[in-house]
Amino acid sequence: MEQAIQKTNFSFPGQKGKYIGKVRDVYNINNKYMVMVVSDRISAFDVVLPRGIPFKGQVLNQIASKFLNATADIVPNWKIASPDPMVTVGHFAEPFKVEMVIRAYLTGHAWREYKSGKRSLCGVPLPENMKEHQKLPHPIITPTTKASEGHDLDVSRDEIISSGLVSAEDYNLLEKYTQALFERGTRMASEKGLILVDTKYEFGKKDGKIFLIDEIHTPDSSRYFYSEGYEERFKKGEEQRQLSKEFVRQWLIERNFQGKEGQVVPEMPDAFVKEVSDRYIELYEHITGERFVKGDASNVMSRIENNINGFLKNLV
Repeated sequence: MEQAIQKTNFSFPGQKGKYIGKVRDVYNINNKYMVMVVSDRISAFDVVLPRGIPFKGQVLNQIASKFLNATADIVPNWKIASPDPMVTVGHFAEPFKVEMVIRAYLTGHAWREYKSGKRSLCGVPLPENMKEHQKLPHPIITPTTKASEGHDLDVSRDEIISSGLVSAEDYNLLEKYTQALFERGTRMASEKGLILVDTKYEFGKKDGKIFLIDEIHTPDSSRYFYSEGYEERFKKGEEQRQLSKEFVRQWLIERNFQGKEGQVVPEMPDAFVKEVSDRYIELYEHITGERFVKGDASNVMSRIENNINGFLKNLV
């Protein structure tokens, strides 16, 4: 198996702190810039799994970089440059404590909630008699709280505003940006024979201005179906061909793991790790229309560190 980067421990000039997320290691440079190293860690059910996925970090970083560039006319984003295949350097912004989730189909978490009998998600009513993977009458925004650890929780628009998590003025803008970004992502996916099923966006504030931060339209933050065969599969009640982490979740569910207390993460064999890596690369090639070029893996940590230090030297 090829090397997977599970953790980093760099020390950069002007470094004020380091945040370790489920997948990303984020270095604060002088409270002005962020260096985001996208590791090969993989999470499911808000649990980081024990084994990393080779080239997953590169896939996520390069897809996000492409979509940040392609949506900069909709909302300012944090990206300045990507000096390494696994790294993005950008502006430091104070993140909002909510994630803006938007869904166009009744799939995944939304379907599991619906199947359990719920007919409202985050305060948004859902029609009766819907089926799994059915297209919703229109895309719905179903935010979650952004947990520093543990599970993110569904939350309604009214709860977000009344609790003071986000002001009404800012939240209205977040909704507007979310809808516009999703519309752009949907169109770009359609051009490549894919359906953007659902996704999440994260936003922050810098100097009083809202910025799109973190990743965008990656298989970690989004779910994609193949357009071809969608209708036939839906009519037959069959599973959709999809490019997302859902197949990892299903693999875990079949082995009695959903991140609940007392459950043990099943061991991921080499063959499954390779399959996950191949699927991430497949999505990259489908969504970008470009061939994936694996980064030099001979000494990844030194490559990353040298590329970051070289870029920071020239960053004013």
